[in-house]
Amino acid sequence: MKQILIGFGMLCFFFQLKAQTVTLVDKATSEPIRYATLSSEIPPAFELTNSKGQVNLSPFKGASKITISSFGHQTIKISYDELLTLGNIIQLENSNLNLSEVVISGNRWSRSSENLPTKIISISPDEIAFQNPQTAADLLGVSGKVYIQKSQQGGGSPMIRGFATNRLLYVVDGVRMNTAIFRGGNIQNVINLDPFAMEHAEVLFGPGSVIYGSDAVGGVMSFNTLTPKFSLDENASISGNAITRYSSANNESTGHLDLNVGWKKWAISTSISAWDYDHLRQGSNGPDDYLKPFYVKRINEEDVVIPLEDGGLRQIPSAYSQLNLMQKVRFKPSQAWDFQYGFHYSETSPYGRYDRHNRIRNGLPRYAEWDYGPQIWMMNNLSIKHFAQKGAFDQMSIRLAHQHFEESRIDRDLNKPIRTTQDEKVTAFSINTDFTKILDANNTLVYGAEWVLNEVYSNGMITNITILESSPGPSRYPRADWRSFGVYINEEHKLNEQVNLQSGLRYNWFGLDASFDTSFYPFPFTEANLSDGALTGSIGGVYRPNDSWVISSNFGTAFRSPNVDDIGKVFDSEPGAVTVPNPDLEAEYAYSLDLGVAKKLGDFAKLDVTGYYTLLNNALVRRDFTLAGNDSIIYQGELSKVQAIQNAAQARVYGLQIGLEIKMNDHLSFSSDLNIQSGEEELDNGAISPSRHAAPMFGISRLTYRKNKLQVQLYASYQGEKSFDELPVEERAKREIYAKDSDGNTFAPSWYTLNFKTSYPIFDFLILNAGIENITDQRYRPFSSGISGPGRNIQLSLKASF
Repeated sequence: MKQILIGFGMLCFFFQLKAQTVTLVDKATSEPIRYATLSSEIPPAFELTNSKGQVNLSPFKGASKITISSFGHQTIKISYDELLTLGNIIQLENSNLNLSEVVISGNRWSRSSENLPTKIISISPDEIAFQNPQTAADLLGVSGKVYIQKSQQGGGSPMIRGFATNRLLYVVDGVRMNTAIFRGGNIQNVINLDPFAMEHAEVLFGPGSVIYGSDAVGGVMSFNTLTPKFSLDENASISGNAITRYSSANNESTGHLDLNVGWKKWAISTSISAWDYDHLRQGSNGPDDYLKPFYVKRINEEDVVIPLEDGGLRQIPSAYSQLNLMQKVRFKPSQAWDFQYGFHYSETSPYGRYDRHNRIRNGLPRYAEWDYGPQIWMMNNLSIKHFAQKGAFDQMSIRLAHQHFEESRIDRDLNKPIRTTQDEKVTAFSINTDFTKILDANNTLVYGAEWVLNEVYSNGMITNITILESSPGPSRYPRADWRSFGVYINEEHKLNEQVNLQSGLRYNWFGLDASFDTSFYPFPFTEANLSDGALTGSIGGVYRPNDSWVISSNFGTAFRSPNVDDIGKVFDSEPGAVTVPNPDLEAEYAYSLDLGVAKKLGDFAKLDVTGYYTLLNNALVRRDFTLAGNDSIIYQGELSKVQAIQNAAQARVYGLQIGLEIKMNDHLSFSSDLNIQSGEEELDNGAISPSRHAAPMFGISRLTYRKNKLQVQLYASYQGEKSFDELPVEERAKREIYAKDSDGNTFAPSWYTLNFKTSYPIFDFLILNAGIENITDQRYRPFSSGISGPGRNIQLSLKASF
């Protein structure tokens, strides 16, 4: 009898072990749901399903509430014991009407958005795969909530709530990507990221300085790349994806491969992607002002202006190529420790800055060359997580990162022999420590510290291409070190079942040391030193009167410390003007208020409206200046007005974000995102100018059909008009990028595109994605962009999974 009982106990134990692994599937299609999130607060645990929809439940043992969430599916909240009774297969029902979702990194730890007073969106891997964005900038744009500006095809500068560039923060796997040379003008660094290697992408709207420090004024874009997945049994597991894609508008040729090998305690993940884009063809129906029916080519040691046979539909030069590599290694010796090392490398080819090639002087192109050199980004990142559930923390995260950035600019005037080259390199080091402590059932504490060092190197070169002689030239930046150290604390308090409160505080010290070369410009100084601090805070709450209502509000402050680009840059900001260094700068400071309301209307609709207002004090803006008493200097052979970045203005931005989702039946749904914003800033003379980065009204509306394994979507992207009077004052003179109204003044016309996409698995392992973008072949140019969007574009891709 004793042996029978022992045998029965071992059998029960065996079945319990098997039950630790479950598979999440779509109820309608029985397809596995990859990268679904499972999270619990007590015990603190977070897991993602693998490519087969499988997940190990052992970290959740004893949990009274496990939240299971996946984009496009109903969220489940269930205890560990109840989950075991459901068996090995867990079915999730389709639904786009959730009022909350799990976010991976809104507070550097996984949290449910139902507890966060700030607006956060998540772009799921399935949405990324279906929309098939060409770059990471386009990935953000498919959300319908982030506006993307482009000065060339190899670019993409997000605008969020009237802010852009160095007033937005980029975070990759928890590591700050912004450097000390992130400029106020449009930047292209986001294209260094690989959309094929994204596990999730999230956008936090509004101030994020409490958690993330400097630059998080308008928002935080957090990118989480593929996490190595362990085997769920004793055998090694191998999985991966191979993708190929073609697009007609730029003759795109793209290939991608990712591979995951997992054992019980070790896992590795490898990803490689390569893109090749020809010159981008714009649409045939739209403003003729966007046509540039010529390009410049060097033939037999002469610059030749060559007419385009298609009248300017092909935008030359805009071709470029790119290579991305990623390698990760993960080791989890126990449930208490998780180590992960990641290596990222990205390099673009040189590519032309198309808007500068549009500039005309004396009836001819001003430039024979205006190109960016290869843009390189490399990161080494070591992440250590520890789960203690005792002492000063329950969860600890340490991130050690080293990054290297390279970029350069090459320009030469038409029929001139002198080529100017400027090279910039930044080496960035960072250490982040973050801790979470669950004080009791109603209080959770998050606290941590961050240290950042940026080393900036900049060189200039002047080359006579006729005699092939080079000599040192003026650099864009001084030799400089930028440092930052911050500590923060954030407390979440559950007042009752309906009300959740959150507050946080951060103190950040920042410093800069720069050495200037006076060989080329008569700077009245040789060094610049900066040492200052900023205190930021936030307080907000979420009120859920019932399951169909969510009301949230948040007040937060944010700051941006002056960086090397602010203090030390020399560049031609516009025709006839040159920006020079100004070492006497202070941090700019923002105050922001959000109010959001979400309402679920039965089981068929959801309306989400968020209003916001942000006041930016001590704003760093470009204004007229003097250098050694002179208001103009000779720059690149031209008498140019002197300007500099100064704490000279106050800026205001306010607007609405509106989202609507309608579930018409089990297969057909409609969604729409609309963004309305307005901004203004002070000029030197006290006048008010529209804000440069407050985009016109924009949005996306989608009609989606899903049945079995087929998905079809018809959608429209659109932008409202900005008249001449609504353009920022500094934009009105940029005749090379805007259309002309009936009075000959620059303006940004409204536009729309109609698009169709579909996805269907030809075989269980092979998925076909096809689409026609810009069906009506519109010629359009997003606000502030220097290159038009693609004309009618046929896109085909195949994805093989194994």
